[in-house]
Amino acid sequence: MMRGLRPIALLCALSLAATPAFAANAGASQVATAGKTASHADVRAKARGKALLAFQRDLVSVLAPRADALPLLAAALLARPLTDPPKTSSFHSLIDRAVQAAGADAAMGAAVNWTRLADCDPKADACPNAAALDQLVLQAPDNAAVWMLKLGTDAHNLKHGAAREDLSRAAAAKVYDDYAGISLQALAGAVGVLPPPADTLDPSHAARAAGVQVMLVYGLASVQPQPGLQVIAQLCENAGGDASIKADCLKLGKILEWGSSPLSRSLGLHLREVLADDPAQREDARRARINLIWQVQNFALLSAHAQGDASLAQHLLVLARHGGTEMSVLLAALRDANIPTDAPIDWKPHQAG
Repeated sequence: MMRGLRPIALLCALSLAATPAFAANAGASQVATAGKTASHADVRAKARGKALLAFQRDLVSVLAPRADALPLLAAALLARPLTDPPKTSSFHSLIDRAVQAAGADAAMGAAVNWTRLADCDPKADACPNAAALDQLVLQAPDNAAVWMLKLGTDAHNLKHGAAREDLSRAAAAKVYDDYAGISLQALAGAVGVLPPPADTLDPSHAARAAGVQVMLVYGLASVQPQPGLQVIAQLCENAGGDASIKADCLKLGKILEWGSSPLSRSLGLHLREVLADDPAQREDARRARINLIWQVQNFALLSAHAQGDASLAQHLLVLARHGGTEMSVLLAALRDANIPTDAPIDWKPHQAG
């Protein structure tokens, strides 16, 4: 999965660099010392992980009494990874309150219901949340992401006629938006309500408090629900001689190429590269996918660098607070860092470190 825009996922950010491998003839004392160092690093990482979860609980407790949708959405995202939260501060309770707070604001309601899709029981085969999906169909009928999500559900339930109709509705939509930009905005506006405690700070990272906030914002936004993009890819690639499916897939691909996330853009370009009749169009899509991978990988490096650069970390928080989409945040960050958005002509993805 190419979710490379999410380089600061919480668990990954807590991992410390692996200790260098020792040569085969290293002495026993060296191995013992390395073992102690690794053990101490593990202890520090676990302690910091517990402190970060405690900080999330504190943030939720401050945000939970709010009455407007955006901070309640942030509180729900912060609460989702927590175990045994108070009933009134659980993901379920907070996301339900966020839905009610959104009221008649269809755009905010759709964003909250998108997150509410995850309020379900996978063991009972009850995901995504059916009520949230029903609301999304009403609130965002011009969003291809909604119909793609419905397509995945209908295909899973062997409703092939409905799934074919979902594909047509997705192809006729105006935009693709998975609402990750609103989640980033909500979290970026929420993490500053309390200063990160000292035990959440990594002494090896110069960004200090801003680094913790960036890690939480971009890490927690990475749990955004996603449509089954692989289902769409398989359906379109297996269209065979069905000209109507191929036409809908190409129309959908154009929408996805301008979608809100790297994943959607990657699928859109893939569909054009596979299905377009014109060789020049296929080559253009191939080149655009290389540029997309370049963008994602460079944003990942930039995000990692932010842990040691307080100014950069603060800038990434400002970009998130301004809203937009996941892609708009990524591209703005690259431009502001003077990183070109097109890969060098001879660059290949496997060359990236």
